[in-house]
Amino acid sequence: MAKEQGTVMIAQNRKARHDYSIEDTYEAGLVLTGTEVKSLREGRASLAEAFVTIDRRGEIWLEAANIPEYLNGTWNNHAPKRKRKLLLHAAQIEKLQRQTQAKGYTIIPLSLYFKDGRVKAQIALARGKKEYDKRQALREEQDKREALRIMRYKNKQVI
Repeated sequence: MAKEQGTVMIAQNRKARHDYSIEDTYEAGLVLTGTEVKSLREGRASLAEAFVTIDRRGEIWLEAANIPEYLNGTWNNHAPKRKRKLLLHAAQIEKLQRQTQAKGYTIIPLSLYFKDGRVKAQIALARGKKEYDKRQALREEQDKREALRIMRYKNKQVI
């Protein structure tokens, strides 16, 4: 059987970029069971309420990520919202741990994807945005979209 190549997106946390300002991103592997991988291959996952924690032993965990049960699974199916271990280098985990102890920083999952046949999670060190920051970002996005729309209209008139 040929080895898979490239990346295939499974799930994204779209609200994360709206609610947080992203400081740094990391790519982490996931420790999964067989039925979890089969469920992910069907494209069934949600990161809407998910978050990342670091325990006392220096292990990093993805919590509250919803990977629904595999439909064709048997009695040994997985629990949909169980804790899943993330795989990072020890130096990266220590760096994240130091940075999250600073006020206002947290670790959030941005996306789940397959990379060369293996499930990866993109996690980010982020700081929560205030309400006025969110409104400002939306306003800037709308202004940029409006400017592109006007430029497109002007370019059509020239021809």
